[in-house]
Amino acid sequence: MAFSPFKFLQEVRSETAKVTWPTRRETSITTIMVFVMVALTSIFFFAADQVISVLIRLLLGV
Repeated sequence: MAFSPFKFLQEVRSETAKVTWPTRRETSITTIMVFVMVALTSIFFFAADQVISVLIRLLLGV
């Protein structure tokens, strides 16, 4: 079976047409949600790190 670049591009084009692309608003909202979740996760892990650090210092008496 021979590889046909023209047929491949036709198939790619037809598959791309089937994709439901997000609107600009949906993309913006999703991006903001990602940044909010990253910020909350960062705060959580910072706080957890501080608590663990204090506990280790108390245990080791440093």
